[in-house]
Amino acid sequence: MKTLYLDCGMGAAGDMLAAALLELIPDGDDLLEHVNALGIPGVHVRREKDVKCGITGTHVSVTVDGVEEESIDRHGHSHGHIHREHGHVLEERNHEEDENHFEGDTCHHECHHDHEDIEEHHHDSHEYSDAEIHNHDAHHHSSLHNIEHIVRSHLDLPKKVQDDIMAVYQLIAEAESQAHGVPVTEIHFHEVGTMDAIADIAMVCMLMARISPDEVVVSPVHVGSGQVRCAHGILPVPAPATAYILKDVPIYGGNIRGELCTPTGAALLKHFATRFGSMPVMRTSAIGYGMGKKDFDAANCVRAILGQTQDKTDQVLELSCNVDDMTAEQIGFAMEQLFEGGALDVYTVSVGMKKNRPGTLIRIVCREQDREELLALIFRHTTTIGVREAKMQRYVLDRKVEEAETPLGRIRCKDSAGYGVKRRKYEYDDISSIAREKEMSLDQVRTLLDKYLHQD
Repeated sequence: MKTLYLDCGMGAAGDMLAAALLELIPDGDDLLEHVNALGIPGVHVRREKDVKCGITGTHVSVTVDGVEEESIDRHGHSHGHIHREHGHVLEERNHEEDENHFEGDTCHHECHHDHEDIEEHHHDSHEYSDAEIHNHDAHHHSSLHNIEHIVRSHLDLPKKVQDDIMAVYQLIAEAESQAHGVPVTEIHFHEVGTMDAIADIAMVCMLMARISPDEVVVSPVHVGSGQVRCAHGILPVPAPATAYILKDVPIYGGNIRGELCTPTGAALLKHFATRFGSMPVMRTSAIGYGMGKKDFDAANCVRAILGQTQDKTDQVLELSCNVDDMTAEQIGFAMEQLFEGGALDVYTVSVGMKKNRPGTLIRIVCREQDREELLALIFRHTTTIGVREAKMQRYVLDRKVEEAETPLGRIRCKDSAGYGVKRRKYEYDDISSIAREKEMSLDQVRTLLDKYLHQD
């Protein structure tokens, strides 16, 4: 299957991921022209060759109203390096000017949620007009709703790409909400920074759609170490929003002082990763290096490797327990809760137990990272006092869900492939809904869908 491996040994940021993916496709300049033609207010994107530790790669440069990302601070003064990351312009002081001599990078996020800011947005919640979008004020802040309006109504992109962009922004907004203790609706992004962040995120989402990998494997993420200074004060690395996004993701600190993984980079990895782990055995076809701005002893880059892997196998756990004092309704409810908690499969088997009692064997198949949550759910929703665990190797067909428009309505299709087999199955909820609406049988709906979608 087509597999994309992202090596994040020096963290990740939106522009680094975009640059690495750009090197994987032969027509990268066409895609950049498309990005520049989208009309993201004030934004122009270009690619530059860059060398880190003797490795040649690509750096993606974004300007907003002709100003480079690292040129001036919010007050218009040259002041070391300036970073705009998912909507915020923040100052990194030169070490000579910073009496505390923090070695870390500047915090890449500064969500505004003070009372004046919130009040302004409550009274100014109208959607942007074209004129407002193209004449934005550098000191105005954008809510998630404003960003969605820009993405949905003003960017000429396929719906799937728009959905991906908003899913990434949703991850960032939820993380900021958790970090600052305010509702997502009160999270606001600095609009000048938002424009180049939209460009970074849009580029990555467009490139992922162009490359269309069957599987995305991401290495453990190097987040850096030390502390960062931002508008709220001095924060540890990884910054709170980044740490929240990377929950349940393998991360490590290392000896490099600085913030290596930004919230935008973390959200893009979290959204697109099929799984996190070591590089699989693969036959490579293309390699890309996306360079960051800073120089370290190690090459500051994200490496993207595209290639073919063998049919899919993975490690899973099987958790099992026996019960003889639960009703069918109680077992059914427990199964629902286990599926919602991340179980890959839950099933029951009738068994004979001690004292000749009929009982039920409950088996849960799950990923190792979901073990603790599912154990808690098993003990909460069943009467068992013990759970057994077994590690298993699972052989699976590669699966993906696609949506298709048909005369009967929008339908989701589950496509499976591998081991020389290809299958397509329509989502039951979709075909059953059509069958009820059209007063047809499920077989009639499937036959018509096969005809419309040209399935053999």
